[in-house]
Amino acid sequence: MRKRFSIMLPALAVAGVMFAAGTASAACVSKAGQGTGSSPDSAKFQAWEAVLQATDWGSWASFMAGGMKVGTAPGYKVSGLRSSCKPGGGLGYTCTMGARLCN
Repeated sequence: MRKRFSIMLPALAVAGVMFAAGTASAACVSKAGQGTGSSPDSAKFQAWEAVLQATDWGSWASFMAGGMKVGTAPGYKVSGLRSSCKPGGGLGYTCTMGARLCN
């Protein structure tokens, strides 16, 4: 039993290092969302909500309870924010937004 433990311990240590490395690289995600609204601003708001909901429901809830500023994500650093809007979608405008979010 003691020999088996001494063989398993280094393997577990390597697995732990690999898990930690994987977790560090998973700290950033790129997400996109689409929304529709009667104005470009309302469509962008809906699209940004979709991005937050796809990323972290807790961040979305804080966003809704806080300032609700499009392009912000409580608990995350937002970069590479991009948006594209066009008329249509049944309500007036359809917008797509995307960004990279890192926590």
